[in-house]
Amino acid sequence: MSASPRLAVPASRWVTFTLEGQRYALPLESVHRALRAVEITPLPLAPDAVAGAIDVGGRTLPVFSLRVRLRLPERPLQVSDQLIIARTSRRDVVLVVDSVLELIDAPLDALSAPLPLTGNLAHLSGVLALPDGMVFIEDLERFLSPEEDRALDSALREAGVDRAR
Repeated sequence: MSASPRLAVPASRWVTFTLEGQRYALPLESVHRALRAVEITPLPLAPDAVAGAIDVGGRTLPVFSLRVRLRLPERPLQVSDQLIIARTSRRDVVLVVDSVLELIDAPLDALSAPLPLTGNLAHLSGVLALPDGMVFIEDLERFLSPEEDRALDSALREAGVDRAR
């Protein structure tokens, strides 16, 4: 019998958040901070998974829509929503979430890779199996396809935004 696949993620500390009642997590080292919801400016020509952009400290950051990517019902931004500013290897990004929950320490043996996922679920890179339920791990490096990433770069250039970090 072969061992279950393990995720090649060194993180053991996770920032958890909810979307439509389901828990998700990002490695703590990729999270910069969380904010209360602010108005999102549309970003013409951006991929569907990009809700728009916001200004954070004089920098324009793209806002990723997990609802679109996960095919969840879309709804207007609510005052109670929160924004997570996170880092990828290419850029800083913002995620709209229902609520940021907590910072958790999860032993690495609680981390396992799910079945190989493609399409709109390819950005989920693993699962934390915790005593109180599953937490899906977001992989922001795979949130956009290469084509979507190029389209986002183009949309940001068209909007006059420098992608520099």
